[in-house]
Amino acid sequence: MSQEIRIILAKNIEKLRTKRNMKREELSLLLGFDNSYISKLEKSKINITLDKLEKIANFFDIDVYKLLK
Repeated sequence: MSQEIRIILAKNIEKLRTKRNMKREELSLLLGFDNSYISKLEKSKINITLDKLEKIANFFDIDVYKLLK
Protein backbone atom coordinates (compact mmCIF):
# COMPACT_ATOMS: atom_id res chain seq x y z
CA MET A 1 0.00 0.00 0.00
CA SER A 2 1.46 3.36 -0.96
CA GLN A 3 2.11 6.06 1.60
CA GLU A 4 -0.43 8.31 -0.14
CA ILE A 5 -3.21 5.74 0.25
CA ARG A 6 -2.24 5.13 3.89
CA ILE A 7 -2.54 8.87 4.57
CA ILE A 8 -5.98 9.05 2.92
CA LEU A 9 -7.16 6.03 4.89
CA ALA A 10 -5.75 7.49 8.11
CA LYS A 11 -7.57 10.79 7.66
CA ASN A 12 -10.85 9.09 6.79
CA ILE A 13 -10.77 6.75 9.77
CA GLU A 14 -9.92 9.60 12.12
CA LYS A 15 -12.70 11.75 10.67
CA LEU A 16 -15.29 8.98 11.05
CA ARG A 17 -14.13 8.15 14.57
CA THR A 18 -14.14 11.74 15.81
CA LYS A 19 -17.53 12.35 14.22
CA ARG A 20 -18.83 9.70 16.61
CA ASN A 21 -16.87 11.18 19.54
CA MET A 22 -14.91 7.97 19.98
CA LYS A 23 -11.41 7.50 21.35
CA ARG A 24 -8.97 5.33 19.41
CA GLU A 25 -8.94 2.74 22.17
CA GLU A 26 -12.72 2.54 22.17
CA LEU A 27 -12.85 1.92 18.42
CA SER A 28 -10.12 -0.71 18.67
CA LEU A 29 -12.04 -2.50 21.40
CA LEU A 30 -15.33 -2.43 19.48
CA LEU A 31 -13.64 -3.80 16.37
CA GLY A 32 -11.70 -6.45 18.29
CA PHE A 33 -8.33 -5.02 17.27
CA ASP A 34 -5.19 -4.61 19.34
CA ASN A 35 -5.37 -1.52 21.54
CA SER A 36 -2.81 0.43 19.50
CA TYR A 37 -3.97 -0.67 16.03
CA ILE A 38 -6.21 2.32 15.26
CA SER A 39 -3.51 4.68 16.51
CA LYS A 40 -0.99 3.14 14.13
CA LEU A 41 -3.48 3.30 11.25
CA GLU A 42 -4.29 6.94 11.92
CA LYS A 43 -0.58 7.76 11.95
CA SER A 44 -0.07 5.92 8.62
CA LYS A 45 2.49 3.61 10.23
CA ILE A 46 1.07 0.24 9.17
CA ASN A 47 -0.63 -1.43 6.25
CA ILE A 48 -4.10 -2.83 6.70
CA THR A 49 -5.44 -6.19 5.58
CA LEU A 50 -8.50 -6.32 3.37
CA ASP A 51 -10.39 -8.14 6.12
CA LYS A 52 -9.74 -5.36 8.63
CA LEU A 53 -10.49 -2.68 6.04
CA GLU A 54 -13.85 -4.32 5.40
CA LYS A 55 -14.54 -4.62 9.14
CA ILE A 56 -13.93 -0.90 9.65
CA ALA A 57 -16.12 0.00 6.66
CA ASN A 58 -18.92 -2.22 7.95
CA PHE A 59 -18.64 -0.69 11.42
CA PHE A 60 -19.12 2.80 9.97
CA ASP A 61 -21.75 1.50 7.54
CA ILE A 62 -19.93 2.69 4.43
CA ASP A 63 -18.46 1.05 1.34
CA VAL A 64 -14.79 0.08 1.55
CA TYR A 65 -13.80 2.32 -1.35
CA LYS A 66 -15.01 5.39 0.57
CA LEU A 67 -12.29 4.78 3.15
CA LEU A 68 -9.71 5.07 0.38
CA LYS A 69 -11.25 7.99 -1.47
